[in-house]
Parts: sequence; structure tokens; C-alpha cells
Amino acid sequence: MSIESQSPQVEQTNHQDVRRERLQNRLEPEIQEFRDSRQTLQLATISEEGIPNATYAPFAFDKQGYYILVSDIAAHGKNLKTNRNVSILMIEDEGESKQIYARKRLTFDTKAQLISKQSDDWIKGVAALRHRFGDIIDNLSQLGDFNLYRLVPESGRYVKGFGQAFEVSGNDLLDFVHLTEGHIQPTNK
Repeated sequence: MSIESQSPQVEQTNHQDVRRERLQNRLEPEIQEFRDSRQTLQLATISEEGIPNATYAPFAFDKQGYYILVSDIAAHGKNLKTNRNVSILMIEDEGESKQIYARKRLTFDTKAQLISKQSDDWIKGVAALRHRFGDIIDNLSQLGDFNLYRLVPESGRYVKGFGQAFEVSGNDLLDFVHLTEGHIQPTNK
């Protein structure tokens, strides 16, 4: 089939694919740089009774997910034992933001996986945390009430500012969708 004989729908699809690829090539490194510049995740966990809890935890990232070391004594540590659904947020510091209402942020809905102590995944996750945060990880990981969790992203969103929100998939960040709906001015009736 020659290019001249392509239908307008095929041309539009090809144009959208090219735009999506350009967007991905531009945003993927930006998102990775933003993620890597953050040291903590804001966590939203849910108790067995359905009560939400907001907190934070230092993290390390690899292609399998976000690793956090959490005490069972903490509310979020207890919550992770009973409900593995966790929303995470990495957000631009208020002092860095040009507009407080449009802080850059990356969010994911994740599933928490408890990592068995002394397993290969435990050793790998603790090593990743130690690389980022130093000797304190050796001390914390030896405490009986601390557990290692891997938070596996399912779906997410990257917001650069007003009108610049993008859906991202999992932690591979390959499926960008520019969200163009919203911020509609109300009409006066």
C-alpha cells in the first residue's frame, strides 16, 4: 500500500504514533531524573478497618519496583500486613516549585510484596537501600520488627504543571497518554 493510498484515519493514527513516540522520548528521561532525585516516597496505606494513613519512607528503585524498609510498629507497617494496596507519591519540594498549585509530581498505584528475609530479593533490596542511604540500612535491616517491601507499580501519573498531566504505565514508563481533559471554565447560567 502506497502512502498516497492511505486513508485519513491511517494517516491520523500514524501521526498520533509519531507524536506519542516523541513525547515518550522526551518525557521518559525527565521522569527517571525526577524519580532518582527524590529520596522518599509519600505513602497512602489503608488499615484493616479501612482507615487511611499518610506517611513517608525512604526508597530505592530498580526495574522490579520501589523498595522500602518499614517497622511493624509503625501504622503503615501494620497496614501493609493486611492491605497490600498502596498509593505512592514523589513530589517536587515546595521551595523548588515555581507554582505551589502545580508542583511536579509522580504517583503510582502499587501492590506491596513482603520480601522474605535473607532471600536473594532481600539481599538485593537491602543492598539498593544501603547504596542510597549508607550504614543505617545495615542496622535497621537487622532489627526484628523491620520488613522489606517491594512496591510494584501498576498505573501512574506524571504531572509537570497546569495542563501537563500524563498517564504512565507501571515502572517501565512506556505508555504515555497526555491527559487533555479538565481545567474547564464553568459556564454562568
